[in-house]
Amino acid sequence: MHQSILNNLKTIHKRINNACKVNERNPGEVRLLLATKTVSVDKIKTALQAGEGLIGENKVQELKQKSDALRDVPHESHFIGHLQTNKVKEVLKYVSCVQSLDRLRLAEKLDQRLQFEGRSLDVLVQVNTSGEQSKFGLHPNEIMKFVEQVATLDTLKIKGLMTIGLFSAELEKVRQCFRLLGRLRQRIEAAAFPNVEMKELSMGMSGDLETAIAEGATIVRVGTAIFGERPYADSYYWNEHKTV
Repeated sequence: MHQSILNNLKTIHKRINNACKVNERNPGEVRLLLATKTVSVDKIKTALQAGEGLIGENKVQELKQKSDALRDVPHESHFIGHLQTNKVKEVLKYVSCVQSLDRLRLAEKLDQRLQFEGRSLDVLVQVNTSGEQSKFGLHPNEIMKFVEQVATLDTLKIKGLMTIGLFSAELEKVRQCFRLLGRLRQRIEAAAFPNVEMKELSMGMSGDLETAIAEGATIVRVGTAIFGERPYADSYYWNEHKTV
């Protein structure tokens, strides 16, 4: 089992490096995030001990359960799933970045808690670039106003944007999602909001990371191609019940 994870990591890094080469990008600009939803601590440890340093969880409960067991292995954790406001206090114990900021109420709750704790947090704004009802994220037309509003909250450091591309085998359709995120990044950069950086574009997963890198991804989120198939399709895990 461990050897297959190590082999898969080599394959993924090769894919990332090749995609960077083809698109004349520096491989150092693209970070691999291990998407560890439903993945056992044992498997995650194997990847971290092989030199990986960034993991992403979708569920606060799983994050909490795995955190103690992974404490002795250096790594950084991001939250990449839909975050309920009643889980804010909990999630802040474990992560250095929330990649799924998608509504003002959540931003305000995070800010409130962070003020209480006297610290700040990196966040990425999640955009629904595919227009699918099942997906979380802001409508592209709402982004500018939202970023302007969040920029006034001192504790939240906007570092970029995140999206989940269309679940489709037609990569050109997926590419349009990633391209849209890149255009939004440029618009936000041009607006020069205070307290806002557009350093990161988190997009692309196991099946479409090359397309994402071609369109400017700086973080690719890979789970299945490293840890093996999950019991259900990716779309099942990302289509989570919408809550406030």
